[in-house]
Amino acid sequence: TSLASSSVFSISFDGKNLPILSCEGRSCSFVPVDFNDKKLDHVAQISLSNGMVINEPITIKPREKIERPLGIPEKLGGNTPVAEKALVTNLAKENAIINSVKTEQKQLWTEKFGLPLQSIFITDDYGYDRKTVNSTIVHKGTDFRAVEGTEVRALNDGVVKIARTFTIYGNAIVIDHGFGIQSLYMHMSKMNVKEGDSVKIGQILGLSGKTGYAEAAHLHISIKINGVSIDPMTFLRFFTVI
Repeated sequence: TSLASSSVFSISFDGKNLPILSCEGRSCSFVPVDFNDKKLDHVAQISLSNGMVINEPITIKPREKIERPLGIPEKLGGNTPVAEKALVTNLAKENAIINSVKTEQKQLWTEKFGLPLQSIFITDDYGYDRKTVNSTIVHKGTDFRAVEGTEVRALNDGVVKIARTFTIYGNAIVIDHGFGIQSLYMHMSKMNVKEGDSVKIGQILGLSGKTGYAEAAHLHISIKINGVSIDPMTFLRFFTVI
């Protein structure tokens, strides 16, 4: 939700206070809802500087469960029980590393979020179950068509918290935009930034590729808010960039 910046005193969601950000001259707060969250009914409360309090009920629609098969690339062992176990183990380790990243308790961006590629074509949506051998892995990001070597751009200003090579996520970059908002760029063939670098919106982070758990070149983008992965397209549509 958004109101004139001068009028908002506090914003809470289910009784928990949220940081108030400036979004193109208006106040905004972002609330992540986990893909598997069973609670559908919530309440947002906005307190204004004039003493007025607005209570807004919010009902979240259950997301349709979609399952699609996805094998394990031969470079990671193919569709065998051993490769499946290694995949699940490595995925848990890599997620633990990413989830341990600390976020700056301030807003690091001023402009609205942009796009990671000059040309956008979605090849895989957020939020479906990938059936891999006997395991089910939720796809918590959006995949974009990007032939190997396509320039990948920062969605907004921020600080590079991760720029390293993983077994599953391949060459991956995590940018902290402050107040818990992070953007993740995965399977890249080349990284032009290092951990600790400050980056600007539209800056070229590196080139797309097919490193890690990927059989064809593409760009995987995830958006996390306070450690919860949300639909990147929903987030970007908030800024009307697509």
